[in-house]
Amino acid sequence: MIGVSKLYCGSVEPSDALRYGRRSRDLPSHLLQFSRDKKPVVVWNITRRCNLRCIHCYAGADSTSRDEISTQAAREILEDLSSFGVPVVLFSGGEPLVRKDIVELASYAVSLGMRAVISTNGTLIDRALARDLKGIGLSYVGISIDGTQETHDRFRRREGAFRMAMKGVENCMEEGLKVGLRFTINRSNALQVPDIFRIIEERGIPRICFYHLVYSGRGSALIEEDLSHEQTRNLMDVILQQTRELFERGHSPEVLTVDNHADGPYIYLKLLKEDEARAERVMELLRFNEGNNSGRGIGCISWDGEIYADQFWRTHSFGNVFKRPFSAVWEDPHIELLAMLKEKKRYVKGRCARCRFLDICGGNFRARAEAVYGDIWAPDPACYLTDEEIGLKEGEGDERG
Repeated sequence: MIGVSKLYCGSVEPSDALRYGRRSRDLPSHLLQFSRDKKPVVVWNITRRCNLRCIHCYAGADSTSRDEISTQAAREILEDLSSFGVPVVLFSGGEPLVRKDIVELASYAVSLGMRAVISTNGTLIDRALARDLKGIGLSYVGISIDGTQETHDRFRRREGAFRMAMKGVENCMEEGLKVGLRFTINRSNALQVPDIFRIIEERGIPRICFYHLVYSGRGSALIEEDLSHEQTRNLMDVILQQTRELFERGHSPEVLTVDNHADGPYIYLKLLKEDEARAERVMELLRFNEGNNSGRGIGCISWDGEIYADQFWRTHSFGNVFKRPFSAVWEDPHIELLAMLKEKKRYVKGRCARCRFLDICGGNFRARAEAVYGDIWAPDPACYLTDEEIGLKEGEGDERG
């Protein structure tokens, strides 16, 4: 997760994170990515059921799956996560709001001292539910929007999905519940990014996360829909420009990009040409961030209890919460891949291994490398930085080496 507004527009300084000692439990949510201890944020796919059938769903969700985790079992899992020091539980799916006990579980997570977040398609959030979620102390609701109405409805395979999702946003805002948009980038919607900025400005939405495509679930069929390197660079320029223009007009939403840690060095290199002093402070923040943290600073519990490095990468399970607590699995040094991910900078290959930004990117997404090359430690094919930018000499930039 790369904070565009934090880095490029200077809404966060290194001293902000240092003031809290960079401890996960102590940091405000907008600074959590700069924690020192990297206690994992846990994405919990609490159900595989969903009222939609989106074409890019990483979970392959449907309306017929059976929930395998009972309310009581879920409460016990939350107790383990809390005692382990997990700072945030992100309830996802499928669609988490189809579970009748979701408010109860989110409330229990908050009572245990964790921050609870919900990632949703937004179509089920009426005013009463928004009020209930606000009342239990939910930290944030992220609602997925894939473009303007026609594009969104096509991706969600349901006419009216855009209207219902935006009504969900409105209901959250009217109840004072922090809400933001989640936008998954692909060739079909990339040109609509300015439209998304217009929506957040006109409606006063305080947060927008732009997700780079990860080849997982039904999204595996969309590899050809991912942007080229040149298109990604151009889109990053649009995001940076739109963010800065919003700030110049007196608006200060939190703008983030997710799932491509090349974005951090890209912002740094851009700032070197514009504001060298700011660039150096950004570099310090990027060092705090440490780039991709799958298997270290982020983990996933699936709807069937399986434990993964992140919510997108489901080819390697480390265990199951029905057999061993998440905390015991996460700290088990005998689980080879999990142990390697905690030190993955030692294992990445090719241009990743020789990149001067390895310490602040962390080798980017292993799920994409495996999906394209069949090799966990190969370079992430979505890295759009040039060989010259990452410090390679001519001829050194082979893809896998």
